[in-house]
Amino acid sequence: MPKRLSGLQKEVLHLYRASIRTAHTKPKENQVNFVNYIHEEFGKYRNLPRKDFTTIEHLLRVGNKKIATFSHPELTNIH
Repeated sequence: MPKRLSGLQKEVLHLYRASIRTAHTKPKENQVNFVNYIHEEFGKYRNLPRKDFTTIEHLLRVGNKKIATFSHPELTNIH
């Protein structure tokens, strides 16, 4: 039986999926740059303790702001 996810884990997963969806709205040749950036950003905090709620909540807020920025059509590439 699969392990149930907490509310915070669901939010992180939602943020990750939304980030990938946003990356796929960008020009085809630049999508890989966005996806790599997303993987790097999430990978930085892969070993963050599950009980570190304040840090996770902060990172969720920052991540949502980044998605809002990246979703602008003027932004076509990321380095």
